[in-house]
Amino acid sequence: MAKRKIDKTAVEIRALLADKKLVIGTERTLKLLRQGKLKQVFLAANCADRTKEDIKHFSRLTKTTVKELVYPSEDLGVVCKKLHSISVMGVLK
Repeated sequence: MAKRKIDKTAVEIRALLADKKLVIGTERTLKLLRQGKLKQVFLAANCADRTKEDIKHFSRLTKTTVKELVYPSEDLGVVCKKLHSISVMGVLK
């Protein structure tokens, strides 16, 4: 039986989820990003262009890092063990 190769980013996301430092959802992430309460934002590969523009705009204002992932939103939902797709996630300070 072959071992699955797990990406380092997926392991990081699961650890943040276990520590309850991960915020899932576009609206919640944007709200916390505007307030300056996030240190990093993850974007899915197929995130909407308008959402990407908004996230990048507010991240420049608050000096927050944005990481665009290679995972589409459906796979990101699987990584987080959720039944729905996830396009935006934020890491709390």
